[in-house]
Amino acid sequence: MGNYVPNTKDEQDQMLKAIGLSSMEDLFDTIPEEVKLKAPLNIPKGMSEMEVFYRMRNIANKNKVFQTVFRGCGAYRHYIPAIVKQVTSKEEFITSYTPYQAEISQGILQSIFEFQTMICELTGMDVANASVYDGSCAAAEAVIMSRERKRKKALVSASVNPMTVETISTYLKGTDMEMELIPLKEGITDIDSLKKMLGDDTACVLIQQPNYFGLLEDGDTIGELLKDSDIKYIMSCNPISLGILKTPAEYGADIAVGEGQALGISLSFGGPYLGFMATRDNLKRRLPGRIVGETNDLQGRRAFVLTLQAREQHIRREKASSNICSNQALCAMTAAVYLAAMGKKGLSRVATLSMSKAHYLAQRLCEIEGYKLVYPGEFFNEFVTTVNTEVDKILAILEERGILGGYPVGKNQLLWCATEVNTKEEIDTLVEILKEVP
Repeated sequence: MGNYVPNTKDEQDQMLKAIGLSSMEDLFDTIPEEVKLKAPLNIPKGMSEMEVFYRMRNIANKNKVFQTVFRGCGAYRHYIPAIVKQVTSKEEFITSYTPYQAEISQGILQSIFEFQTMICELTGMDVANASVYDGSCAAAEAVIMSRERKRKKALVSASVNPMTVETISTYLKGTDMEMELIPLKEGITDIDSLKKMLGDDTACVLIQQPNYFGLLEDGDTIGELLKDSDIKYIMSCNPISLGILKTPAEYGADIAVGEGQALGISLSFGGPYLGFMATRDNLKRRLPGRIVGETNDLQGRRAFVLTLQAREQHIRREKASSNICSNQALCAMTAAVYLAAMGKKGLSRVATLSMSKAHYLAQRLCEIEGYKLVYPGEFFNEFVTTVNTEVDKILAILEERGILGGYPVGKNQLLWCATEVNTKEEIDTLVEILKEVP
């Protein structure tokens, strides 16, 4: 993989000679002449490596790269230790997609197994799959795997990320399931409304913890409410928050899902990212996608194998609960390396710093006339405030100073975010700029 030139002219001639042909054209003699391209393709001439580098750099320079970011909404800027990219950029591992054939390699299989193990430790669940495309897909897959013969209604909190809600809706269009949104009360799931909506046809209840507005949901009460029922409790979570918050399993959830981008994956215009899924042992055969298991070989040595693929569409299509048969192997490895590098204490420190800096940011913003918290509940590293003038005007002024401000979520409301990389100086500078906005 040192370069992308597969073989030389001499090597091509040797291969042709070995199979008894004299030219490349002989390989395609079964194709009718009238459909063959007889003229060169109308594309620019090839460029040298240096020319390509400068061309790509010029294109990249058109992007607006913010030095300071106060926006999250499901994708977060965190510090990534150097070792993460050092390991995952090795030629043995790097690929833009699933390393299909490489999965016979014990190294690739072990990296997926370690990722699954770490996700189980994070969520408190018994088994995790090899990952899916992103957090929204993971939530949609979890909803579908909760379907029962007589239970085909999914209750999804209106405080779930809108992109996730939209993805679930899209997934369900191809099934006999339906989705209903649970109303909110002061920015979190309204428990009284949820109680009234539950019925014999309810397959699952899905909440996000922390939710889209950064607030902490009453996960314990919902867990108790669903405890003795056949309704599946699905919790979508920010993996960084699990460094200090209770695990989905401790809340009583049956399935834990989430977006793993925060685990060592850079912000990159939406992907490729990483959806993680984990569940309790009794639901492991419903998990979509791949699961790597640990076993022993004929010599008794530790070995890894792909297992439990019977539910995938390429094995038993007519009985499959999902059409997912792939995984984000490189992104999953990135998450595993990040978690290994940070360790339990490191992850807890990142979560604590993110939360404390978000609370400092909220405190400073509320010193500005016209700025106040919209919701009274506890929050992790995101929160919503009112603003004292047009949202677009505020964001444009901040952009001129190299700052990406909060995300508009309502009339004269912004959803702000802070992580461990936001310094006190950045927060104070932001506040001073906003105080001067007319």
